Amino acid sequence: MIKVETDRDSGFCFGVVTAINKAEEELAKGGKLYCLGDIVHNSREVDRLKELGLITINHEEFARLHNAKVLLRAHGEPPETYKIAKENNIEIIDATCPVVLRLQKRIKQEHTHNSQKQIVIYGLKGHAEVLGLVGQTDGKAIVIEKVEEVSKLDLTKSISLYSQTTKSLDEFGEIIEHVKKHIAPDISFNYYDTICRQVANRMPNLREFAATHDLIFFVSGKKSSNGKMLFSECLKINSNSHLIDSADELDKNLLSNINSIGICGATSTPKWLMDQVKETIIDHLNKQ
Repeated sequence: MIKVETDRDSGFCFGVVTAINKAEEELAKGGKLYCLGDIVHNSREVDRLKELGLITINHEEFARLHNAKVLLRAHGEPPETYKIAKENNIEIIDATCPVVLRLQKRIKQEHTHNSQKQIVIYGLKGHAEVLGLVGQTDGKAIVIEKVEEVSKLDLTKSISLYSQTTKSLDEFGEIIEHVKKHIAPDISFNYYDTICRQVANRMPNLREFAATHDLIFFVSGKKSSNGKMLFSECLKINSNSHLIDSADELDKNLLSNINSIGICGATSTPKWLMDQVKETIIDHLNKQ
């Protein structure tokens, strides 16, 4: 009998849970509720909430909106969004993750006190959270995605380095060491580990889970930055790991000549979606 197990530590982080709970509570009251951007980087969960009445809009549509109610997702928003909301009489339901909110305030405070300092953010360019962080610096923060991009920085000027909350702790460490090695003598370099521990602490558990199964299905939306990062960790440990969006993408040909199957996912992956994958696998195995 093939063992099929879902990772109990996978699934929504508390920031995403809070945002979805707020959306469901508001939708239950009736009336129209908009969400600025996908509430979570998982198309299946976005579709589920759309059926409940949640209307996803982009920033251009938001700027044209008046006298409405809009939910801000866990990723956070730049100050400009709040300014537009005030001008257009938009009621904000703010579901910004507390970890992201603290980081925004920290970056804003540093920029306000010293606008000439290089504020550097290790993160994914164009990611919603990163756009919100850059917005705290009037667009002046420098975003780098990998250690090779340290060359973009002026290493003769002081640097304050922060990280997007869902990035890899190991890669952040590599960037710190690279800057330390190449920055000019007597130049100030401050770095702050702003990676969410709920995300970072999943890494050792995920590695252990991936190592204990012959086959891994990692369930994640293709747009999830966190999903890409966690899946790459699975792949390092278990080369027989496969990224899927849902049970529809299951390759049934992989389900033979193995003893155990593990199902895990990103902080943006709902438990119900992983459960669907598990049920589909078990149904297929029972028919063999």
